[in-house]
Amino acid sequence: MHRIQSIIKSSKNLKEQIFADVHIVLAISELVDEMVKAIKAGNKIWFCGNGGSASDAQHLAAELSGRFYMDRKPIAAETLHGNMSYLTAVGNDYSFDDVYARYLEGSGKKGDILIAISTSGNSKNVVKAAVQAKSMDINVVALTGKTAGDLNEQADRILAIPSDETPRIQEAHMMIGHVICELVEDKLFK
Repeated sequence: MHRIQSIIKSSKNLKEQIFADVHIVLAISELVDEMVKAIKAGNKIWFCGNGGSASDAQHLAAELSGRFYMDRKPIAAETLHGNMSYLTAVGNDYSFDDVYARYLEGSGKKGDILIAISTSGNSKNVVKAAVQAKSMDINVVALTGKTAGDLNEQADRILAIPSDETPRIQEAHMMIGHVICELVEDKLFK
């Protein structure tokens, strides 16, 4: 029982720390405005990550492209890993490090936004996607842990969760992702 409460308290404390961090709250607000502007201009929101972060990326893309709270028109949002045949072919023929960058090169366009999710900030395929995005004038937003790793040099905006515990970072990423989805939906459709 004590261990369960300790884990929940750790998650709660991190969320309270984020709540009190004016820089993170402001960065979320600015990101929402950037996303709304990009969507209104006909651009797309891209997401990528590995493992649990890939699942988070897919979850958030679905919230935008499907619906969150309200029935509304879909928002152009998708992951860079949605096509398994592509992923395995490019991973085999080139390198798994190249799968996201190559997909973005073929499908992204100037003015899109890439949300790159990596708890360490060092996932090679996510970092390469960020490098590719910048070369195409695609805005790069990194959701990371406290150090931001290699994404620190590639991202236009970093939402660094002040933790080095992967599960707590991922929980915070989803909380922030849901806040973003709710606010984007409100600004576009209310």
